[in-house]
Amino acid sequence: MPPTLASLVQHSKLKLTVRAGEDHLDTPVRWAHASELTDPVPYMEGGELLLITALKLDAEDPQAMRRYVQRLVGAGVIGLGFAVGVHYDEIPEALVEAARAENLPLLEVPRRTPFLAITKEVSAAIAAEQYRSVTDGFAAQRELTRQALSGGPEGVLTALASQVDGWAALYDASGSVVATAPEWAARRAARITSEVERLRDRPAPASAVVGGADDRVELHSLGAGRRPRTALAVGTAAALGTTERYAVHSAIALLTLTTERSRSLHAAEQRLGAAVLRMLLAGEPDHARTVAGELYGGLLDAPFRLLIAETAPAPRGGGAPAVAGHDPLADLADVVEAAAARAGEAVLVVPDGGDRLVLLFADGGAAATACLQLAAVTDAARAEGREQQAADGEQLVVGLSAPAGPIAAATAYKQAEQALSVARRRGRTLVEHEELAAGSVLPLLADDAVRAFADGMLRALREHDATGRGDLVASLRAWLSRHGQWDAAAADLGVHRHTLRYRMRRVEEILGRSLDDPDARMELWLALKATSTSTT
Repeated sequence: MPPTLASLVQHSKLKLTVRAGEDHLDTPVRWAHASELTDPVPYMEGGELLLITALKLDAEDPQAMRRYVQRLVGAGVIGLGFAVGVHYDEIPEALVEAARAENLPLLEVPRRTPFLAITKEVSAAIAAEQYRSVTDGFAAQRELTRQALSGGPEGVLTALASQVDGWAALYDASGSVVATAPEWAARRAARITSEVERLRDRPAPASAVVGGADDRVELHSLGAGRRPRTALAVGTAAALGTTERYAVHSAIALLTLTTERSRSLHAAEQRLGAAVLRMLLAGEPDHARTVAGELYGGLLDAPFRLLIAETAPAPRGGGAPAVAGHDPLADLADVVEAAAARAGEAVLVVPDGGDRLVLLFADGGAAATACLQLAAVTDAARAEGREQQAADGEQLVVGLSAPAGPIAAATAYKQAEQALSVARRRGRTLVEHEELAAGSVLPLLADDAVRAFADGMLRALREHDATGRGDLVASLRAWLSRHGQWDAAAADLGVHRHTLRYRMRRVEEILGRSLDDPDARMELWLALKATSTSTT
């Protein structure tokens, strides 16, 4: 315990007597300072016991003493020690009444007790308190280390919560709660995930304090690199003391070591996963299972999805400003791996160069769900112009295959690449291959190159129609839609079939192509559909 006014009063050698402020003696004393200045406030920091003899004070003037005491209280002075038998045989009543009015503890110091003795006692008590704090801090560090070796991160959290008399929580790279101590803190920890996510956007090491006076939470990022991997939350009812601060710093160091060790293992897993993926794509599923062993073996025994992700340049003027250190591919990997870990699923993550990522996860599992949810949230944010871009102005683009097995891994990879290409053209975050297979070919025509081809092919016909000498484009569309049936197409147009035949000959003459050629008919039909798609 730090020294208090009560502990000084109870010290038998000091012989101090309380004359005012009896109810405020439990206040800790930061220092004892002697000053005879009429205004010592500029030299006070707060928390001091001020020692005076009233050499320069008019201690018998009630108004002067009220002003003097009020200034001391305003400066944070927590007590006043008055030496009797020097300039005054007893404490003047004006000072006693002023101290009582402001609830300022007033201690009578006998002549035989020098101020130096009081200062020494305060200094010794502060030193003893600091020594106890350091000793207790080392003891806490030893206990946290023991828990880290035997109980892992959960053991560290339990020991830390006990040391700070509060709660502690660990968050994964996606900002989700991994573990808490005690268990009741899980709900409280979940309420500050948005604060944790904001902390992750800052370079490590980073920290923040959230909550109110009775529910103070410290957040600390964990990880040795610029990109934080995890975060620690420590909740207490008050600010941390020296011992508690030692415990928190020790927990940060131990959890960071655990995180870095996990990163090394993760890198090794990725290298193994890359080898497994190469074998699957080479049509060697049995060898892939052998290499994967128990690490990925279960994943290869059930239908899986193959995902290819890369970054694409963000549209100019779109999205939120670029964020330094923001990596869309790393964010995707963090979200998918965290979801798989919570569900007990295996997931294969393989970086493919610096600008592409390949993932393989169970169809319909938590990892697949997390990926689809991330894409939906990103598309919504992109539509509202608030998506965070990478520092180089790039956004996430993802292609997802249909469910497949090990034998069809190469096919799944091609499907994911095809879906990725469509997602890039459409400006979407994620496209599933099943969506392409079950949908219409028309959306695929919404491409600048296709529209340019269509405009070029039909330009001569439109220029002819603009002169008012016939409606060749509409006639061509009606004739093609009726598969070359003259009567049906003429009826649709409301003209005689001979008129339609004349128009089709003009189309052939202008284009220099025969409508008997199936390739010509196909190209003209796609051109008509592409131009109609661009105008809808």
